[in-house]
Amino acid sequence: MSNVLKISEAASIAMHGMVLLAAEPGRMVSAHEIAEMLGVSEDYLQKIFQRLTRAGLATAVRGPHGGYTLSRPGGIITLGEVYAAVDGALADTKCLLGEPVCKGDSCILGGLLETVNREVRDYLDRTVLTDLVSVYHGAKK
Repeated sequence: MSNVLKISEAASIAMHGMVLLAAEPGRMVSAHEIAEMLGVSEDYLQKIFQRLTRAGLATAVRGPHGGYTLSRPGGIITLGEVYAAVDGALADTKCLLGEPVCKGDSCILGGLLETVNREVRDYLDRTVLTDLVSVYHGAKK
């Protein structure tokens, strides 16, 4: 199986949820509110945010006025850090089949897979959460 641009649902939810938190700096945002905004199960969201909390990217507070907030400023947390906290390091993919079947150093796709992997990794590693807050309707700038 190919891992070209394999971003799990959990990693996608994590990245979107963290950008939502970056749009509300300093405000405790409830799991219910985040789950509703993203259209996902609250229980599933909480499992994902447990990983983000363990990685030191989010802070969780229990109770009626609890929720989540960023552990560090959104201007220094990258999408790459969020992705890695949920899915691990982005794997290099050199063959769509997983194991190369082409002979030699050539590929029927040339260097496309390596280029795509590098561009995705570079984007995730250079993009900080605050770069994306304007993507959400009604997000504060």
